[in-house]
Amino acid sequence: MKVEILRKAVTLAKNVGHVFVATADATGLPHVAAAGKITLIPDEGRVAVEAWFCPGTVANLQANQHTALVIWDPNMDNGYQLLGETEKVEDIAIVNGYAPGLDDKSTLPQVERRLLIRVDKIIGFRRSPHTDEEE
Repeated sequence: MKVEILRKAVTLAKNVGHVFVATADATGLPHVAAAGKITLIPDEGRVAVEAWFCPGTVANLQANQHTALVIWDPNMDNGYQLLGETEKVEDIAIVNGYAPGLDDKSTLPQVERRLLIRVDKIIGFRRSPHTDEEE
């Protein structure tokens, strides 16, 4: 994994405004979530991704830490897949589930989380023909 390519991927994610987070449960059933914030952890080959992840993402990571991040600019058809493992899940904000009009319904508290992901491999992501060779 090349840190300069990781920097380019994080910059692209900031420019397009989102990153997709793919996880799978212990049986391999996939789940995709979207996040708006990604940060490069300097000199460590890691990124932090923050979002109000749904319970499915968190449950998957408890059973299977393998994670793929997809960063893609559809207008330029240019992007990256960051492949690695989630090393840590941190709660950074909690909302108690209150929403006007839903007072009588049971809702789960919403939790904003930060995923610390070790990036092991970076491959290109685009619609046009490409290989899965490391960038």
